[in-house]
Amino acid sequence: MNAGVTDLPEAWLRNERDRLWAEFLELVRIPSVSAKPDHAAEVRRAAEWVAARCNRAGLGNVRILQEGGHPAVYGEWLGSEDAPTILVYAHFDVQPPEPLELWTTPPFEPTLREGRLYARGASDDKATLCISLAAIEAWLATTGRLPCNVKVFFEGEEETGSPSLGAILDRHGDLLRADLCLSADGGMLFPDRPDVSVSTRGICKLEVTLRTASKDMHSGSYGGAILNPLVAIVRLIASLHEPDGRVAVPGFYDGVRETTDEDRAELAAVPFDEAAWLAAVGAKAAWGEPSRSVLEKIWLRPTLEINGLWGGYQGDGSKTVLPCEAHAKITCRLVPGQDPKRVVEAVAAHLRAACPPEATIEIRPGGGGARAYEIARDHPALALVEDVLEGVYGVPCVRTRIGGTLPLCALFKERLGLDTVPMSFSTADEDFHAPNEFFRAASFDRGLVAWARVFQALAALPRR
Repeated sequence: MNAGVTDLPEAWLRNERDRLWAEFLELVRIPSVSAKPDHAAEVRRAAEWVAARCNRAGLGNVRILQEGGHPAVYGEWLGSEDAPTILVYAHFDVQPPEPLELWTTPPFEPTLREGRLYARGASDDKATLCISLAAIEAWLATTGRLPCNVKVFFEGEEETGSPSLGAILDRHGDLLRADLCLSADGGMLFPDRPDVSVSTRGICKLEVTLRTASKDMHSGSYGGAILNPLVAIVRLIASLHEPDGRVAVPGFYDGVRETTDEDRAELAAVPFDEAAWLAAVGAKAAWGEPSRSVLEKIWLRPTLEINGLWGGYQGDGSKTVLPCEAHAKITCRLVPGQDPKRVVEAVAAHLRAACPPEATIEIRPGGGGARAYEIARDHPALALVEDVLEGVYGVPCVRTRIGGTLPLCALFKERLGLDTVPMSFSTADEDFHAPNEFFRAASFDRGLVAWARVFQALAALPRR
């Protein structure tokens, strides 16, 4: 790529950097929590903000799409005849900020400390959304055109599993057709070394309620004669795993391929420090399937995790109550070859079979399940994006995986035949989904340069 081609947009981005940063803070201040029904108006406000920003960037045909769930935003620039079309994806909804007492500063009052902007949604995913729009605006403001055709699709319910994305694709699939999806969602493993992820795990969800009586009872009058549902659910949940960490659910591993020598070679190329990784989260030791590395466990293997377990009295002091019910929330991260629906059925069957006769069990599958996704190693977009990132960081790019889930990847592949390459400047240590989420200011600046350059690089992508 001729470096001089992007001189004008890059200079424009440097000159406009303070304004672009201020706009990023505007979006972060909107508490667009898609999981909370009482925040629906804030998600809508974020969609309207993003739509207005698309218009200011110079995109056309900007519209808000909504098919029963939270809104999404679409825009386009299609003035490069015979060039490929890139669909830029990001999301503007965020995770709930709770527990609020663990935040050093309020989650929706962005605060810059030591080069890090602390706020909910700063890293996941509002920073790179704003970066991608800034790069589009830079090209259009300085040259009047983009090197390739660009469509944007910014979603408002990714953090709840994109439950209405399928309906949007059913109705607007032709609008979103492109040659490649470049995702501003995802993340890098290191702050100072680039990587490109070649797969993302899928997900499925369940919620369990176990009941042993019709009402709460006095523990002295009924304890010892009525099964305590908290005791029962603890035993039930414990039955989901073998002592060594392997999932004990029959049929859970159906379709899972074994790790290959090529997989292991890719993992070995990643400069991963297990001791530092454990220390960063205050963990004493790694756990899970024996004879597998940490990277293999979090990237290539499926998991079953308990995300919530509760029941009975939760307040201060003591209350001698025998509760009538207990609850658990479960999610499974899936790998290629697994069907979310079948995994839910397998876990539910195991729980029903293990439920004690003194209890009744209710299992509710969660919405927003998604299959895993994997891109072919020889896809031409990978080398083009890697070249851009190596030029920005000055060190070689490595190939990684995403242990989390980008629901769009599998859906775009299934419905549109569209492959996805993540290009997010969030970093794995930035506490997204946790209190004190932050985004590095240095990553904002690198991201502006990289996104300006990547449109030029992807102009060489073969059209489908």
